[in-house]
Amino acid sequence: MTTTAAPPSPPTEASPRRSFWRYVILAMVVLFAAFWIWALFFASKEAVNKIGDSAWAARAEQICTTANKERLALADMRRVDAADPAMLAARAALIGKATDVIERMLDDVVAVPPIDRKGQAIVPLWTADYRTYIEDRRAYADSLRAGNNPPFAETAVDGIPISDKLTVFAADNRMPDCAPPADLG
Repeated sequence: MTTTAAPPSPPTEASPRRSFWRYVILAMVVLFAAFWIWALFFASKEAVNKIGDSAWAARAEQICTTANKERLALADMRRVDAADPAMLAARAALIGKATDVIERMLDDVVAVPPIDRKGQAIVPLWTADYRTYIEDRRAYADSLRAGNNPPFAETAVDGIPISDKLTVFAADNRMPDCAPPADLG
């Protein structure tokens, strides 16, 4: 018995369904590549919180540096016994003094507004957030005075701690000493 090979069948055209998906995938790859080219080479690299008044930011950084030195001079590294109301009250008093320093720092920073339009628009928002953070510190000190020792809880804005938002603004404007302290964590 001899077998004969069937002649090769002529190439068939791709089904319309297969070529449609090929074009969809190709379009997605091209769009993905175009997005990354735009993001890497053409998109603005300037921080959203960056204000144009660099003199204001430099002045703020000087004020914050001085305030941080004053606040750090208050540091008390004793271990606090959570069961001792007197120790909790002493810690609350210390937090109150440190918070007073932070509040004076903020008042001094915003006493002179920035001269650029963007700064005039966003510095009041930063100030309002900072005042909320200060209120959170005062509420924590009040809780300690009442004999409770909960962890420090700060207000969340859009799901993130308010101190993170304040820190980003300070970093974007090259004033890292104006970030809120992490002394209650």
